[in-house]
Amino acid sequence: MDNKVKTYLQAFGVSEATQRFLCKPQRMFIGGAWLEASDGASAEVIEPSTEGVLTRIPMGTQDDLDRAVRAARAQFDGGPWSQLKPLERERLIHRLADLIEDNADELAQIESIDMGKSVAQARAVDIQGTVDTLRYFAGWASKIHGRTVEPSLPGNYLAYTRKEAVGVVGAIVPWNFPLQTMAWKLGAALATGCTVVVKPAELTSLSALRFAELVQAAGIPDGVLNIVTGRGSVVGTAMSSHPGIDKLSFTGSTPVGCSVGKAAMDQMKRLTLELGGKSPVIVFADADLDAAAEAVANGVFFNSGQVCDAGTRAYVERSVYPAFLEALARYTATLKIAPGLDPDCFISPMVSRQQQQRVLEYIALGKAEGAQVYYGGEPVEGPGFYVQPTIFAHCNNDMRIVREEIFGPVLVTLPFDTQEQALALANDSEYGLAAAIYSNDLGKVHGLIPRLRAGTVYVNAHSTLDPSMPFGGYKQSGYGKDMGAEQLEFLLETKAVWITLP
Repeated sequence: MDNKVKTYLQAFGVSEATQRFLCKPQRMFIGGAWLEASDGASAEVIEPSTEGVLTRIPMGTQDDLDRAVRAARAQFDGGPWSQLKPLERERLIHRLADLIEDNADELAQIESIDMGKSVAQARAVDIQGTVDTLRYFAGWASKIHGRTVEPSLPGNYLAYTRKEAVGVVGAIVPWNFPLQTMAWKLGAALATGCTVVVKPAELTSLSALRFAELVQAAGIPDGVLNIVTGRGSVVGTAMSSHPGIDKLSFTGSTPVGCSVGKAAMDQMKRLTLELGGKSPVIVFADADLDAAAEAVANGVFFNSGQVCDAGTRAYVERSVYPAFLEALARYTATLKIAPGLDPDCFISPMVSRQQQQRVLEYIALGKAEGAQVYYGGEPVEGPGFYVQPTIFAHCNNDMRIVREEIFGPVLVTLPFDTQEQALALANDSEYGLAAAIYSNDLGKVHGLIPRLRAGTVYVNAHSTLDPSMPFGGYKQSGYGKDMGAEQLEFLLETKAVWITLP
């Protein structure tokens, strides 16, 4: 850890527990052992607010992944985990959730320091969401069952179905919500009796490694959870085609997800893909404009826009378009740009220099395409990978900034005249992860919901997530669901059993 990072941590009073974790050598977690990469390779972790070196993590190899899959396979095929009764699995998952609650402040600090995000947001959303997800799926462990059937064919039979865990799950986790997204994949997997190999994003692996320590402390058998850090081009690619992995769950960009999905399907792996988004927001004139402006801004600028279902396309009824833009800019101006550990931070730095440059290039592209910068649109002076929250006005659906996922604090807006026009504009996208409607006319809202081609529709709010509700998209936004009872079906096989009776 270099002096810039040390000074930053001291300035905001980071806990001794967090500092102890960050200062110790980081290792992968495979079969209950803490290991360096098989070839000794490692890479620097850069803290986004200071651009200083935080620590180093191992860069795993194919051999490391093979070892992790063998550990997971052994546990699933005949280890202690496979012998546990459902209520025993449930108790262990609850014990893990207890430990996360006990260490919530430390985990929030680790997530903020590693990814750059607001520590307050990390505590309220990422860590609490992780606890809630594990508790929700813990309850499902004892409630998975098949059904009995009365066959109509001649003869005397007992016919029933069994629900059986799919096996070893490979989970590829993104960098924007590292711990929470991992929990989305782990909760249902553990509840059903699967074992898991996790590949965290190379930019943000630290909370996964701290989580692994808590898994050990909870008494979950070695090999149930394995974490292989490293590059997606090495570990992720190998995971997608590994013959020892039965199911792959990936969250990330659509181009990478398509590549991962094709490799997995070559071996007929079970598959869940949660991919990109360019989520539309429709604001009608009957909405409370100040409340809508606040919700829309929060929905696109939360986590500095590094959110897959962020409402990045706002279509506003023409009669209120100028007033809405004014309210939007007025509220956005109150959002503090600051380091993630600042308790008042809302706009934190991008996760990396590369991501900052990507967003700035899209802002420059929007200007070149003829969109009007209504607010922001500039980098922030000084250290850190910051970008001002940016609002474009008078866009059109042919612009690249309207069609392509930017993954930063950039909102594009344009007016509409009729409800049918708004619907057509909203659906005019290759993505279909989420959509939002702002209106106080419930008849209008209920008429639009089934016509929006999106996996989630928010009304008068954005990104209202709960582990009891499924999350996943239409079209190029992916396949399958995370969370909710629906996720269980993607982690279970259904076996039909026929017994001929005398």
